[in-house]
Amino acid sequence: MADVEAVSIFAVPERQGRGPRPAYSRAQITEAAVRIADADGLEAASMRRIAAELGTGAMSLYRYVPSRDDLIELMYDHVVGTLDVPDRPTGDWRADLRLVACNTREMWLAHPWVGDVHRARPTFGPNQLRIMEFGFGALDVGLPVDDILTLVNMLNGYVVTTVRTEIEWERERRRTGLTADDWMRRSSPYVRQLLEGGDHPMFARVVMDAALPHMEPDAQFAYGLERVLDCIASCL
Repeated sequence: MADVEAVSIFAVPERQGRGPRPAYSRAQITEAAVRIADADGLEAASMRRIAAELGTGAMSLYRYVPSRDDLIELMYDHVVGTLDVPDRPTGDWRADLRLVACNTREMWLAHPWVGDVHRARPTFGPNQLRIMEFGFGALDVGLPVDDILTLVNMLNGYVVTTVRTEIEWERERRRTGLTADDWMRRSSPYVRQLLEGGDHPMFARVVMDAALPHMEPDAQFAYGLERVLDCIASCL
């Protein structure tokens, strides 16, 4: 049975009671973990590796970060903190949501390991709350709060799905050495066979008529984002 009394790391003061000044801070530990994960992946960001980078023993870090789950929550909230948004919505909901979406994509691409830790259950870290207040506030234009939640989740779903696919394509490129163009060339004989068979008319339309697959990733993302924002606009 899960420990229902477990407390979020964000609810636990970094320094509890009196005593000597801590040698390290959660921020130092978190920043070291993020650097390691950016360079070598999430699994490399172990307490032992972080301690070596900081010049201390691994066990001493557990005084500041009790568990790996706590560390991951701190790491995720730290990189969310890199999203550059104003203190409050500007009044232009479309521009505000576009800003959050584009910044979120940039954050994921800069820290691909985020895709391995992104969870459905929120942890309400301070940076996550800041972005939530901004994004939800952008749509606080008289809508019921459930509608705001649904529309923001729709936008987040588009961003997460799209950028996760970008990250996976890049991982496949590194693993196989094949670019997207290389993969398409290798697939072309089978694609021609499918087209000649005539049994998949929608697939044929995608292959023959769709411009989206041939756009650069930035343009693909922007195209889809504007369609999602159009859908949100229809609900306002």
